[in-house]
Amino acid sequence: MADLLKLNDIKTWFSNGQRPYHIFGPCSAESPEQLRKTASEIHQNFKNVVFRAGVWKPRTRPNSFEGVGAEALKWMQEIKQEFGFKIATEVADYQHVESCLKAGVDILWIGARTTVNPFSVQSIADSLKGIDIPVFVKNPINPDLALWIGALERINKAGIDKLGAIHRGFHMTDNGPYRNFPNWNLAIQLKATFPDLPIICDPSHISGKPELIPYIAQKSIDLDMDGLMIETHYNPSVALSDKQQQLTPNQLHNLINNLKPKRKTSSNIDFKTQLDDLREQIDRIDNDIIERLAERMSLAKRIGDNKEKNGITVFQVERWQKILNRTLKNGKALGLNDKFIFDFLNSIHDESIRQQTTDHLSE
Repeated sequence: MADLLKLNDIKTWFSNGQRPYHIFGPCSAESPEQLRKTASEIHQNFKNVVFRAGVWKPRTRPNSFEGVGAEALKWMQEIKQEFGFKIATEVADYQHVESCLKAGVDILWIGARTTVNPFSVQSIADSLKGIDIPVFVKNPINPDLALWIGALERINKAGIDKLGAIHRGFHMTDNGPYRNFPNWNLAIQLKATFPDLPIICDPSHISGKPELIPYIAQKSIDLDMDGLMIETHYNPSVALSDKQQQLTPNQLHNLINNLKPKRKTSSNIDFKTQLDDLREQIDRIDNDIIERLAERMSLAKRIGDNKEKNGITVFQVERWQKILNRTLKNGKALGLNDKFIFDFLNSIHDESIRQQTTDHLSE
């Protein structure tokens, strides 16, 4: 169980204090003109947003545009002064932090490539001691909840209580239609572990293409995430980085206007009664599932004892394939998702193997 984080209220970070919170701006700060034109078009429709832009851009391969560097912080300052936006950028080491603090950057975020490295995160944490500034931590590239939590804890232990997370998706073997697979479950687990931790969704990096961004943005609202970080450029076709996932400010405005807000509660008595009844039914089924799983594991353990006495291998591939094929077929007939059934069965099978081997390994 993770330690509780010491957190401050997110509402004070944003101008109007209303969810969902918005962090908009281009992927990279390319020139003063590009920043100003983009900020101006954002300002036509949004006044209470945080303006974001990458100043240092770690790229997968060299010889790509890797950001202008500290010089671009001056351009960000000008945006802040002219439009009244708070400004945010990514930091990857203590030198970045020092430069941002000197330039009056309002919010920092730690990128996915940095989150994976505890040494880098600790270096940033050390440079933030005694500083009062909001810091967001993006999820690591790979789906590792402990690594994400560890990065948040390191920053929090440095004294940063204005702390948040950014869900930007994960790199999987098969990302499907996405640039980074959403893996919503990990973000939900993080929220369950730290209910007061604000989580912002980054539909741009999850989607990788404009047509998926509205769907991801709406789903994040449906899942009660606290806000959105969306990349927008006055002309994405000429952007020097990630042009394929940026929206124009006008497209962004249409997207936000078409989002359907959701509430946590309702004053409708009939709805609440029905919801409570359905939840009670789910609770009973959950209890039944746990009891049946315990019964199944008890049987698996007895099978393991018999295999041990007769010198039989624990893993029987033919038997496992038969269970898998039968259950996937039945699950599909009942309208259940194949991946869900496959993952569920694998978890049960892993525990069955553990039950059949643990006692013998400890002898």
